[in-house]
Amino acid sequence: MIGYGAPNKQGSESTHGAPLGAEEIAAARRHLDWPHAPFEIPADIGAGWDARAKGARAQQEWEALWTAYRVAHPQAAAEFERRLRGELPEDFEALIDGFIADLDRESTAIASRKASQRVLELIVPRLPELVGGSADLAHSNYSIVKASRDVVSAEDGGNYVYYGVREFGMSAIANGLALHGGILPFTATFLVFSDYARNAVRMSALIPARVVHVYTHDSIGLGEDGPTHQPIEHLASLRYIPNNRVWRPADAVETAVAWKQALLRRDGPSCLALSRQNLAPQPRSGEQIANIARGGYVLFEAGNETDLILLATGSEVGIAVEAARVLAAQGRGVRVVSMPCCEVFDAQSQSYRDQVLPPQARRRVAIEAAVGDYWRKYVGLDGAVLGIDRFGASAPDKVLYKHYGLTVERLVETALALR
Repeated sequence: MIGYGAPNKQGSESTHGAPLGAEEIAAARRHLDWPHAPFEIPADIGAGWDARAKGARAQQEWEALWTAYRVAHPQAAAEFERRLRGELPEDFEALIDGFIADLDRESTAIASRKASQRVLELIVPRLPELVGGSADLAHSNYSIVKASRDVVSAEDGGNYVYYGVREFGMSAIANGLALHGGILPFTATFLVFSDYARNAVRMSALIPARVVHVYTHDSIGLGEDGPTHQPIEHLASLRYIPNNRVWRPADAVETAVAWKQALLRRDGPSCLALSRQNLAPQPRSGEQIANIARGGYVLFEAGNETDLILLATGSEVGIAVEAARVLAAQGRGVRVVSMPCCEVFDAQSQSYRDQVLPPQARRRVAIEAAVGDYWRKYVGLDGAVLGIDRFGASAPDKVLYKHYGLTVERLVETALALR
């Protein structure tokens, strides 16, 4: 019963949302036969709760057992301690950097959800602490790989959980796994279903818990599934959660960097927003690849002086680059800024942010297949945003992009109209 023991208010909502008050507290003391002063613990009760001696003995026994284990099994002990510290294997960064370099040499367009699966194929066998799972969408999220083993019992050594259609439960369990220590969890579902998981995602950031939330089908680009499955407000909603990092990569290279940064992060969660449709690879220098980890960087530039800046994420980066080439052919000084993670970019030094977005270059257009207001902080009052401020529709992705004006032609027209 709510408020049990408060004789005049128990069973009432008034015991939930407001203080009992001095009179009701006194009445509750009489009703419960509790004569002790506030915060006073009676000696007999305190003695019954005192487990210090028992805890000290258990600690000594554990330390002796662990010391013997370390002598008998030094490699296994070192691996166990590494995982508890939350550190990645020493060769991990070199491994994934080599993989990123290989991806950079490829010329095939692939969906970022597929690129994510390729990253998982690489890292799952090498990160035994990585435990993944999906909310009944494993084969759509591409979150399951050859090295994935179903979790059936506590003893089976599995590393993949079939959560069923339980986005909140999945995300909350991932928080618990992260807090346990020695486990690095990731979840997977469609981006639009992050709504169901939102409170647990917020808790990931608040605790904070080291969790990777994989969200595929990140825009109207998923096509015929229609408005119930097409995220519109979700990117902005996740970005507005403090201490949450949202990565929306433009191609396979940015996807691999996003995974790397999410795994390296130890002070909170990361969300990866990945496409269903294929994304063309973007050419980059070594410096540009390194700058992906800074959240935002100059991907394309033409002309001696920057007259126009186009900002984009994910699948819209390719549109921005094509538009920039059109504008450059007309003699305009133009740059494209890819912004895979706004939170990380915002945490960079002022000098770096000014280098990427020069304050004097005020003609700016942001393009993202989502609500546009979030981008106002980057484009300012003089800039423009091409986004979607209504719900989606059911049609192939190319038809939808044209319908919502997310095209090269519209972007060029909008940029040239800026004063």
